[in-house]
Amino acid sequence: MLKILKTTDVEIESELNKVLNRSSFDNEAQVEAVAEIWDNVKTKGDQAIFEYTARFDQVDLKDKGLEVQAEEIEAAYKEVDDKFLKAIRVSIKNVSEFHSKQLQESWMDIKEDGVILGQKFEPLEKVGIYVPGGSAPLVSSVVMNGAPAKVAGVKEIIMVTPPSKDGGINPYTLVTAAEVGVDRIYKVGGAQAIAGLALGTETMTKVDKIVGPGNIYVTLAKKMAFGYVDIDMLAGPSEVLVLADESANPRFVAADLLSQAEHDPMASSILVTTSSVLAKEVNLELEKQLAKLSRQDICKESLENYGAILVAQDLEEAIDLTNQFAPEHLEVKVDDPFAILGKLKNAGAIFMGEYAAEPIGDYIAGPNHVLPTGGSARFYSPLNIDDFRKKSSIIYYTKAGLEKVKDDAVRIAEVEGLDAHANSIKVRFEGSNE
Repeated sequence: MLKILKTTDVEIESELNKVLNRSSFDNEAQVEAVAEIWDNVKTKGDQAIFEYTARFDQVDLKDKGLEVQAEEIEAAYKEVDDKFLKAIRVSIKNVSEFHSKQLQESWMDIKEDGVILGQKFEPLEKVGIYVPGGSAPLVSSVVMNGAPAKVAGVKEIIMVTPPSKDGGINPYTLVTAAEVGVDRIYKVGGAQAIAGLALGTETMTKVDKIVGPGNIYVTLAKKMAFGYVDIDMLAGPSEVLVLADESANPRFVAADLLSQAEHDPMASSILVTTSSVLAKEVNLELEKQLAKLSRQDICKESLENYGAILVAQDLEEAIDLTNQFAPEHLEVKVDDPFAILGKLKNAGAIFMGEYAAEPIGDYIAGPNHVLPTGGSARFYSPLNIDDFRKKSSIIYYTKAGLEKVKDDAVRIAEVEGLDAHANSIKVRFEGSNE
């Protein structure tokens, strides 16, 4: 089912590179297409949004308008079941509680000479969240992007998502947005939605930051938007790496690899193990479980193209390989997972132990599922409260405090050749005998 390679095999390096470089943000045709959409939205506003929605989503919204109305949300509540409503409220509660622990208070440090230094935190005014469309409603994306923004105190949360053929939005998506506290919803998807949020149109409100996953066109549009507004990250296809020893349950490991593979043909599912026996058992389990899945074609393509089982000589080598991958999702299924936690340096989310299945992190645990992909966990963090707040430094000096450091500051300014900088400090002491 999956290729089994030993770490001594020469293919290991190419396998690593194939996974990490499977998403490209520099396809010329796609970049040009997004640039054209961007320019049209910039010059034609709503008209361009309507035109692209008709072309890409096959729906004319000129009469209905782009914004979801209150009666549409009311109607959506009548279409969802009570079990879903209970589940999504548990999800929102857990995600909100987890992110509330990340909140930092503004602070000030007062020195003996009266100098005051500090930091002031303020929530962003307006944040746009992108929620992909498709055959199934991605309600978890609404929660993971919207709930932390709400906890952070964002003044206005604006959601964009592609409309269905009838010009509406999936009722489960609408209800989730209402439960999270989204303020406005636009029936717009694709690169045109990102351009509308970044630039503003007659209908669409310009935001300060855009968060949320999307296809390559959405990602390229977010890349283009950066500078006009802030963005969370450039997300590529999803990935999971399972780090396991002989104590791992092969049924659980196979199930978790498949849960990631069903996302997308470009998703990556990797097992790094110290056990050749486990490697073979997992492969057998993959075949058994794959036959029962509704999205088996997608799973199979993903596993064949971007999946692998890598057998390490020992646990230290397995850990080193894991850190090289810097996976979006890392499952640690070894005999004593907490004993090696300190050695795991690069991962978006770390799932510890036999019962921490990756999908529980997608939906209900509380930590964010918007995670760095493609090896960017080496330098990027999951979406968090700081993504929705800005920090201002506070600096107050007394004359006595400035006098202590004035000569040092002046000297640095002189080295940089900035006489006015130096003079700005010197002038405060001219003619003074104090």
